[in-house]
Amino acid sequence: MKPLITRPILLGLAMAAWSPAEEAAPTAPKPAETAPSASPDDAKRKEQESLATDNKLEAERLTQATNAMRAEITRLKMERELMVEKQALETAKRQVSIKDELAKIEAEKDKLAQEGELSKVRAEKLANDLKAVQSEAALEITRLQNEIARIETTKKRGEYANSTPVYLKTPLKENGTVVISDRRIPLNGMITSSTADFITSRIQYWNNKDRTLPIFIVIDASPGGSVMAGYRILKAMESSDAPVHVVVKSFAASMAAAITTLATESYAYPNAVMLHHQISAIMAGQLNLTQQREFHEESQRWWARLGTPIATKMGITTDALIKQMYEHSSSGDWSEFGEDARKLKWVNHIVQGIDETSVNKDPDFADAPVQAPSKPGALVEEIDANGKPFAWLPRIDPKDVYFIYNPDGYYRVR
Repeated sequence: MKPLITRPILLGLAMAAWSPAEEAAPTAPKPAETAPSASPDDAKRKEQESLATDNKLEAERLTQATNAMRAEITRLKMERELMVEKQALETAKRQVSIKDELAKIEAEKDKLAQEGELSKVRAEKLANDLKAVQSEAALEITRLQNEIARIETTKKRGEYANSTPVYLKTPLKENGTVVISDRRIPLNGMITSSTADFITSRIQYWNNKDRTLPIFIVIDASPGGSVMAGYRILKAMESSDAPVHVVVKSFAASMAAAITTLATESYAYPNAVMLHHQISAIMAGQLNLTQQREFHEESQRWWARLGTPIATKMGITTDALIKQMYEHSSSGDWSEFGEDARKLKWVNHIVQGIDETSVNKDPDFADAPVQAPSKPGALVEEIDANGKPFAWLPRIDPKDVYFIYNPDGYYRVR
């Protein structure tokens, strides 16, 4: 029996040393050596030895195969462990990288937060500074506005007199001064329908305000005008509960003189001129004889309504009034200064002064509102072909006539 020869098995080379062919190919039995014939025990012993050898060889082969598989398993385990270690290393590297990145992000975040807080603080500071500047500016503006308001208020206050209108039921003082309150109505220029509207509406207003205090119609200068308009004014004066006083400062003629004479109370300066005459109507266009007669009759009817009460107040007849008119003037335009007008009862009182207590605002103030127009329905002056100034009279209503003093033909009809 040949001794069993064992081959060394190297880790990692078992697969190279082993192949399936070797495992599959049975070991060829070596030719039996010619031996001398032996006894059955020897034969049995030899057979046992042979089987033992075969078993040993088979065991050796299995051990070698097992060792190779174990070596492969060990190799695979080691490779797996290596891969696990590599993965763990990569994971560790990634974790370190992530941690570093997170640390950078956190640092950047902290930096941005700090910068944000700093910017917020700066913004709040700027806002507070701006508010402070705005507050200072607002205070300065308010101070200046208050100063301007104070200056303007002081200026406006300076434009008003330190007085209020005086209201007297008996306005004529013993010193010959008539006291006029703000219950005054101006009557100046041509008396027209708009003049009547202006005056009568104010007579009604002041009555609704107070029916005991006097109302003043103040005439600076008026040549007269429409008899219808003047008659409306007379009737408003007559029906007024509050007494209506007429004050003449310069000139009152024709319809204006009739209004003054027929007033319950009237006043005039000594040098104020009053003029009465017959109705001297201005005719428009060409009239035939019949139209002229009708116009004359209409004028006569109006004269009876206006001349009769004037003559009655004077204590004479209408004919006597007409006679005296032409005795004093060939034109029939009878004018007198205030003193003589009072003697004729054209005016009740001659005054030495007129106290306009309602004039309590500086008349030179540019923005002073006009409390009432001095000439309602004022006419527009023009120049004719001969260079003479004139004004067109407004159209009057049918049956109306102009009761006007017009010696120079200044007032004309179309």
